[in-house]
Amino acid sequence: MSDPSFDIVSEINLQEVANAVLQAQKEVSQRYDLKGTAARIDFDEKEKTLTLAADDDFGIKAVNDILQNKLIARKVALKALEYGTIEPAAKATVRQSIKLQQGIESLKAKEIVKAIKDAKLKVQAAIQGDQIRVSGKKKDDLQSVISLIREKDFGLPLQFTNYRG
Repeated sequence: MSDPSFDIVSEINLQEVANAVLQAQKEVSQRYDLKGTAARIDFDEKEKTLTLAADDDFGIKAVNDILQNKLIARKVALKALEYGTIEPAAKATVRQSIKLQQGIESLKAKEIVKAIKDAKLKVQAAIQGDQIRVSGKKKDDLQSVISLIREKDFGLPLQFTNYRG
């Protein structure tokens, strides 16, 4: 029998994001302070990007607040959002791009593996593509790794999957 193991991943449910965007778009179109303005939210599922548009910075902030509330309600971690700068767009409007982070990039993965190694637990952590596989002889050590990762903030939402005891 192989050693107990689990994977550390960073995934977001794109269907929940799409649902949150639809709800946010509906609220934006109905809000009195945003009615008749350029305020809108576009979601490119293939590129995993959101684009907010509005007449000014205040409008972008209002649209973003609506979007964040809908994402939170649908249990989508806001840490998965990587905000671009607010930039001028056509017809005196502004826009902001938001990239959805899916997977753990290699620099972050190395940082996580280093944190696991520094904890001096009897486990192995290996980067496999955009996730990390952690294995060890004792389930208690694996539980300790999960606790350790939950305590630290690596700036992205992390989940623990494929637990094999």
